[in-house]
Amino acid sequence: MHLALFLTGVLWLLAAHAVAFRAAEGIVVRFGWSSVGQELLVNLFLLFLLLVGFTILNWIGTRQGSVRAANALPQRATSREEWSRGAVIGWAAALAAILPMVIAGTLHPQFLWGGSAWSGMVISIISLLLAALASEIAFRGFLFQRLIDATGPSTATILMSLIYALIMSLGTNATGLSFVLTIIAGILFSLAYLRTHALWLGWGIHFAWAAAIAVVFGLPVAGIASYASVVQTDTTGPVWLTGGVYGPDGALFTGIVFFVAMAFVYRATRNYAWNYTHPPIVPGGYPMDVPPPSAHVEMEQAAAKTPTLVQIAPAASSNGSERPSSPESVNRP
Repeated sequence: MHLALFLTGVLWLLAAHAVAFRAAEGIVVRFGWSSVGQELLVNLFLLFLLLVGFTILNWIGTRQGSVRAANALPQRATSREEWSRGAVIGWAAALAAILPMVIAGTLHPQFLWGGSAWSGMVISIISLLLAALASEIAFRGFLFQRLIDATGPSTATILMSLIYALIMSLGTNATGLSFVLTIIAGILFSLAYLRTHALWLGWGIHFAWAAAIAVVFGLPVAGIASYASVVQTDTTGPVWLTGGVYGPDGALFTGIVFFVAMAFVYRATRNYAWNYTHPPIVPGGYPMDVPPPSAHVEMEQAAAKTPTLVQIAPAASSNGSERPSSPESVNRP
């Protein structure tokens, strides 16, 4: 059943992406919007279709219709904290991946200070925020949960990372090196889910990485160069260093950065792994409340029915005229 739901979910993912792209393309052509607006619409439509479709599939399999439960977005006290920690890790990873290019002098940025560049940057940030969430829901949400139930977490991580890399390689400007690096990135995002059983951490990593690459440095993200920014950067040098037209996602040093990021994810999620992934402790063994013997119970009941009165001093009269006897009067004949 889990495998059938997984395969059905993959088909829905492909269909949802096609529908979202066609719908966004039609609107952009109708109103004459830019490619930045098209990316925003594609991500918005895709996110909506994935949430609805996976929720329905989850209800079919489990008879539970919660959108949050189906898509690994639980509402809990540490949700913002998890997302923030992920954003810090993603931001630091992007800076580390760009550092060799800066040292080698292969980046040639140009700055655009016009109003349209700033408005386009805001739209790009919102689009990247939606795109990161849609990607995590697609590959680490419902589908990943069903694959874990069918094959186990280790096998599911490898298979889902391969599927993630295959689908991403269908985009433009993909290379063999970018395919391998996308597998490593898929393992990183899968680890974020396995350590928290939620997408908040992985969403933060994914968004911060993409936003830093596209908006701050003005470089392509996974081969997509249509995101607007006030910085537009051209690169020179070998592809293994810069990633070429695919961007830092296809640079060799990025693989090392992803492995280091895994160590940081593991360390930053110690409390989350304990609180959210371990099953609750259930007392075991046999009950030790041994009932007392019946004879003992009968004795206690009989003693409770016949109260015993003990007089330790003579009772005083009502008018208080009598006094207690002295020791001399007691001994007097």
